Amino acid sequence: MRIIHTSDWHLGQHFIGRSRLAEHQAFLNWLIDTVVEKQIDAIIVAGDVFDTATPPSYARELYNKFIANLMPTKCQLIILGGNHDAAAVLNESRDLLTHLNTYVFANPEADLTKQLVTLVNKQGEVGALVCAIPFLRARDLLQSQGGQSARDKQLNLQQAIANHYQQLFEIACNYNTKHKTTLPIVMTGHLTTVGVSVSESVREIYIGTLDAFASDAFPPAHYIALGHIHQSRKLNTTTDIRYSGSPIALSFDEAKQQKQLWLVDFTNSEKDVQSIAIPCFQKLLSLKASIKDIKAQVKEALLSTSENETIWLEIEISAEDAYLTDLQQRVEFELEGLPVELLRLRRKRAANTPSFSEHTRQSLAEFTPEQVWQSRILEESLTDELKQKLTQLHQLALAQVREAK
Repeated sequence: MRIIHTSDWHLGQHFIGRSRLAEHQAFLNWLIDTVVEKQIDAIIVAGDVFDTATPPSYARELYNKFIANLMPTKCQLIILGGNHDAAAVLNESRDLLTHLNTYVFANPEADLTKQLVTLVNKQGEVGALVCAIPFLRARDLLQSQGGQSARDKQLNLQQAIANHYQQLFEIACNYNTKHKTTLPIVMTGHLTTVGVSVSESVREIYIGTLDAFASDAFPPAHYIALGHIHQSRKLNTTTDIRYSGSPIALSFDEAKQQKQLWLVDFTNSEKDVQSIAIPCFQKLLSLKASIKDIKAQVKEALLSTSENETIWLEIEISAEDAYLTDLQQRVEFELEGLPVELLRLRRKRAANTPSFSEHTRQSLAEFTPEQVWQSRILEESLTDELKQKLTQLHQLALAQVREAK
């Protein structure tokens, strides 16, 4: 049984004024080629298929075309909802997609047995059991209770998530007992675990109610495929728990990461896990430099790029030049004629930098709309639930504005 573990595609992402359509299309084409080359039996996408709850039409088209193009390979596809995904969007084609070897889990089921998927190998035999667990929202697992402290809410949510995993694990074990088999049990999830660092493109998954889920609260499955963290990594635990990371860099601080996915191979009672490097389809570069050093640093970076390739660039100007009022024009002059696009220009700030609300209008362009929102909402005395609802509304409004553009 050969399974690919991937996550955090974020189809439809709008990156500082640039569409990621070409990159995502290239990745999905590469993924199908990999399925054919490696003779993959199943793909698990561990959440955040789309970047927003209202993905643009071209992102939905990418999603649907990928599933149609995957169909001839007979590779099964398991789609899990993430915190960026709207259950309604994923569920709208769920029943139809079951006829295309695709199983969608946008939210937990009332009947947990429906979250157990039996994967078949090339010989048509059941080769693995998947406990398909999407992003678990508090409203999916808990009844609202008034008068609870933030600490009580956190503990209750932690326990509810742990119970959900344990119950599904027991269902999978019971399947093995009933059918007198020892099939490997794979579990999924979309959450942050204790001790995992995040990048600037990873938004808060629970506002004020759950910082991270304890890794030792997972059942002892043979493999746990997680999403939400954009860097691929294996947790230092006795149970094999891994994040696949995003297939493309979703922020400049991810630019130096080698993006990859995991290939999980079950043979009889043996398991082998290998990483498969994903090609870089659009180079990002983040520099820290003074104005006089910009051109030399960019030219050095261009030595490792191919002909006709354009670099998307972020520059943080050193403090000695940060005060200049015509900074944008000076930087653009230094970059003239080079195959780069300047997407973001930052000014290095001294230790006594004013708070976000005191930034000037000129520097506001250095922040993403999401960063502006998160900073602004933190200045208000609101309940955790209201912050969550307002953030979701903001994401919807922002997606509509970007779609209109």
